[in-house]
Amino acid sequence: MSQSPESTAEVPQRSDDSPVEAVAPTAVRDAPTGSLWRDGNFLTMWSGQALAQVGSQVTELAIPVLAVLLLQASELEVGLLNAAGVAAFLVVGLPAGAWIDRMRKRRVMIWADAVRAAALAALPLLWWAGVLEIWHLYAVALVVGVATVFFDVSYQSIIPSLVRRNQIAEANGKLEATRELANIGGPAIGGWLIGIITAPFAILATVGTYVASFIALLLTRDHEQPRAADDREPILREIGEGLRWVLGNPLLRRIVGTTAISNFSSTLSFTLLPIFLLRELGLTPAAMGVIFSLGSIGGLAGAAATPHIVRWIGEARAIPVSAIGFGVIACFLPLAATFPAVAFPLLVAQMFVGSFTVLLYNITQVTFRQRITPGRLLGRMNASVRFCVWGVMPLAALLAGALGTWIGVVPTMWIGAVGQLLAALCVVIGPFWTMRELPDAQH
Repeated sequence: MSQSPESTAEVPQRSDDSPVEAVAPTAVRDAPTGSLWRDGNFLTMWSGQALAQVGSQVTELAIPVLAVLLLQASELEVGLLNAAGVAAFLVVGLPAGAWIDRMRKRRVMIWADAVRAAALAALPLLWWAGVLEIWHLYAVALVVGVATVFFDVSYQSIIPSLVRRNQIAEANGKLEATRELANIGGPAIGGWLIGIITAPFAILATVGTYVASFIALLLTRDHEQPRAADDREPILREIGEGLRWVLGNPLLRRIVGTTAISNFSSTLSFTLLPIFLLRELGLTPAAMGVIFSLGSIGGLAGAAATPHIVRWIGEARAIPVSAIGFGVIACFLPLAATFPAVAFPLLVAQMFVGSFTVLLYNITQVTFRQRITPGRLLGRMNASVRFCVWGVMPLAALLAGALGTWIGVVPTMWIGAVGQLLAALCVVIGPFWTMRELPDAQH
């Protein structure tokens, strides 16, 4: 639902600053050359993630509908629910990266899928028993959020051990395109399922897709070379090493600044979006799903267009160009309240352009991060970035609930829109315009 940068994809690894190949030599030698369409191992993992992405979109629609329409949640309660879903990135995001760098990432993803499926399965059971309350949604959101931290950091860190170094950008593009296909189909499917079997039981569809992802990961070969036991330091020192790597790179530091400010601001808007669409504009869950689906076509187009845009204007310039794009278009969201007669096309346009520019931004900056990060730091780099750019989101969600109660839904969304516009300044004012290509890893 959210179009924030770093919404799902980021990425990531060895203190000697050696290239990715030195970390996973088996993967580099064994992975097929050419297109990843011929790589059965990558396709197995990719297919499981495709199903899981569709399922997650169903739940992103079903849980807010469940809270707003069935449990009559207030603005503050919706803010608390959204904060619960992303609180784990603030609370356990940094240590998770250090722990994941000591573990086999595919195994972490398998366990995370199992936990997410079990936690979500509890909601329809509680509803069927007639005892479902808003605090149950908070609890499930917290559990799923913790599992998602471990899954996402591992997911973004495993790519270099599955494909060759020159295939990383292609892999990121395919994964992002799949996410956008899920964004197109998932909300529409979710709206249809909610109308047919109600929101609680629509969540069971997500449970099934997480089980499918679990099975696909069991069948995937990861080729990861675990870190030696003597290559470990105290956990706090390792966390600090990851943070220093992220904040010590001037280009990456600017990217993190833009992403963090944009995510904070967009969370102000998107936290209250279900109330805005379902109550303020009087839309149905099905219409809400259609808006998200049509808008997400822009993300698919962005994933397909990114290689061409990067070749045209350069990798470095694609960063500020895309940041300007998703900053400007953010203003269309609250503008829909001013022109209710054309609210539907305004919302679709906002979602379409926002998704397109966010995908251009994410694919470009994620590939840059994967390329330059030493192998042993991949998990900590991703976790450090996620801590900075997602850790602000629970705070913003709580603020959105408070502001929505105090000044109203639409004024809060305008504050979020202006914040997204200002977020672009971190990369607009800087060296990106004077470069064409972003630097490679130091050998």
